[in-house]
Amino acid sequence: MLLFHLSKANEAWWGGLISFEVNGTKADAQRLLNHLRLIHIAVSLGDTETLIQHPATMTHAVVPEESRKKMGISDSLLRLSVGLEAWEDVWEDLEQALNQL
Repeated sequence: MLLFHLSKANEAWWGGLISFEVNGTKADAQRLLNHLRLIHIAVSLGDTETLIQHPATMTHAVVPEESRKKMGISDSLLRLSVGLEAWEDVWEDLEQALNQL
């Protein structure tokens, strides 16, 4: 609870990690990654550049599918760590990749 109150007191310091699911299959999530131009695919998140990962085939690839699902890690889940680029450029890259699905 203390951490939450400290975070609320310093809202400008919140991190930039976003998790979202692509409508579709594991292949659709991987296809989105392949269409990105600015955002880099990486296993490790948290850098000055925007990075994205597909946990089902990267960080949690050795975890059985049923166990991943219990952890909330679906085949279409992506994790995005926002870097120092202009948010408009990151948004545009995501949008153009999504439009190709």
